[in-house]
Amino acid sequence: MSSTLLKMGALSWFAISQNHQYWRLISCLSLHVGLIHLFVNIVCLLFVGIKLEQKFGSGKLGSIFFLSGLGGSIFGELFLEHRISAGASIPLFGLLGAMLSDLITNFTVYNLKCASFTVVVLLCMVNLTIGIFPDNDNFSHFWGFIFGLLLGFVLLMEPQYGWGSKIIPPDRNPQVVSKYNGYQHVLWVGAVILLIVGYIVGIILIARGIDGSSHCTWCHYLSCIPSPWWKCDAEQQKSGQASCTYVMSGGYMFMRCLNNQRTQLYNGLFSISSLKVLCGRLCK
Repeated sequence: MSSTLLKMGALSWFAISQNHQYWRLISCLSLHVGLIHLFVNIVCLLFVGIKLEQKFGSGKLGSIFFLSGLGGSIFGELFLEHRISAGASIPLFGLLGAMLSDLITNFTVYNLKCASFTVVVLLCMVNLTIGIFPDNDNFSHFWGFIFGLLLGFVLLMEPQYGWGSKIIPPDRNPQVVSKYNGYQHVLWVGAVILLIVGYIVGIILIARGIDGSSHCTWCHYLSCIPSPWWKCDAEQQKSGQASCTYVMSGGYMFMRCLNNQRTQLYNGLFSISSLKVLCGRLCK
C-alpha cells in the first residue's frame, strides 16, 4: 500500500525535502488509504461541504478547501520523518475548521448552533481516529484544521445586526450601524497575519529540508498509538529485530533502520528479498 501511494503522489519528507518534488504537497490531497477513509470523507463533505457551499458559494468553499489542504500538507511534511501520508482528509479538516470559525464569527446570526457544533466535533473525532492507522497523518489533519479556521475568519465573515434588512434593532440608526462587530475586525486582521506568516515559514522550512520530528519526540504519537493490531516505530525498535522503512523516488531508495536510526541512500531497483538483506546490513 505504501509504495503504491508513494508512486501516486503521497506526502514524503525525503521525496519533497531531498528530491524537491514539491508537487506532492498538492497531489496528496486527492489520495485515500482505503474504502473506510473514502466513505468518511464523503460523509464529511455531505454534512459540511454542501452546507458551507450553499451559504457562502463554491468560490469561497473551493479556496478554503485548497488553501487549508496546502497549509496542512506543508506542516505535515515537516513531521513525517520516514513515513508517507495520503492527505485527502487534510482539506476536509480545513472545512471543519472553517465551519467552526463560521460559528464563532457569525454567532449572532447563526441558526442551529448546538447541532452544527456537534457535527463538527463528531466528524473531527472520527477522522482523528482514522488518522492513527498506517499511511495517515493526524499532524497534517491538525494543521489543516488550523488553516481552515483562519481562512474561515477571513472569507466567511457575515454582517451582523441583519445589516440591510428589517432586523436592525429599532434603537439603532441604520446610517451609523457598522456592518461588522469589533471582534470580527480583530479576528480578520489576526487571521490574515497568521496565514501569511504560516505559509512563509512553512515554505522556508521545507526549502531548508528541516526534519521537525527530530525536534519533537512525542509528535509521532499523534499518528500512531500502540495497539495489539499494529506496531509503532518505538515498538519495532524495542523488539530488537531488523526493521526498516524505505522511500523510492526517481530511481533512488532512501532506507532508514528503526533500530539504530541509521540511514542510507541506494541507487537502482530492489526486490523484496534484497530489501530484507539491505535492511539487515543497515541495522547490524
